Amino acid sequence: MSAATLREPPAALRDPVEAFLDELRTGRRLSPRTLDAYARDLADYTRFGVRHALRGWREAGTTFVDAYFASLARRGLKGSTVARRRSALRGFHAHLARGGAIAADPLAQLPAPRRERRLPHALAIEDVTRLLAHPEGQSALALRDRALLELAYASGLRVSELLGLVPANIAWSERTVTVVGKRDKQRTVPFGRPAAAALRDYLERGRPSLARGDRARTVFLNARGGPLSRMGYWKILHGHARAAGLASAVHPHALRHSFATHLLIGGADLRVVQELLGHASVATTAIYTHLDRAYLREVHRTFHPRP
Repeated sequence: MSAATLREPPAALRDPVEAFLDELRTGRRLSPRTLDAYARDLADYTRFGVRHALRGWREAGTTFVDAYFASLARRGLKGSTVARRRSALRGFHAHLARGGAIAADPLAQLPAPRRERRLPHALAIEDVTRLLAHPEGQSALALRDRALLELAYASGLRVSELLGLVPANIAWSERTVTVVGKRDKQRTVPFGRPAAAALRDYLERGRPSLARGDRARTVFLNARGGPLSRMGYWKILHGHARAAGLASAVHPHALRHSFATHLLIGGADLRVVQELLGHASVATTAIYTHLDRAYLREVHRTFHPRP
């Protein structure tokens, strides 16, 4: 028997797949692009079955399906691709179970896939310096932008916390801001002298010319005197980042991520950074340690009795 013959799926594997794709095409009327994705995913699954001498889909138990996903991991497929394959297989095996071709869905016994956690992107310290230096001039909007970016990096506030800040929540004597974060948890965060100077300049010389009556409740206002929106913040950040040559590396939470990463690199305790960021679990904060392995090595050398 030739290798070509070995690679040809038997009818017992091929026909149920074609029947399922036909159901998707005629019954659910999926788009051609979605159908092509299903066909590619199930063709790959079928080839795996052929290589393992599967005679029919009734033999595809939990162990077989688990082995298939292990093979995807060894091939280095992206998490999004594996998730799509899992969805295709779930639909296919559910189709087989409805038709009586198999007794039960083998995917039902598999543990849920672990969500792929993307590491947050932090700017280098010199890039943050370039970004913060970019809002130039003494116009109301320039003063606002300078205060906005300085405070974002100095405090690590979430975008919603930054934009929801009101003047009464700034404690000048202590250089802190008090915000209400996720799960209505209140926390107080300090900020440094550069942010304090930029914020005071904006509140004294910039914000009064932007304010329009009762609409001006938050610290940061748009050009029409209303509260600055998330989209407005993103445009401001992106505009200054692009002008500073950093546009491809900047996203709405870039300064928050940079704040956390630079504190940890500088030697800050993980639980202190957790408190500053307002994370409910220190495990969430711990993802920032993956951004600079040198930090972990330095902690080990500093504190382990046998470094």
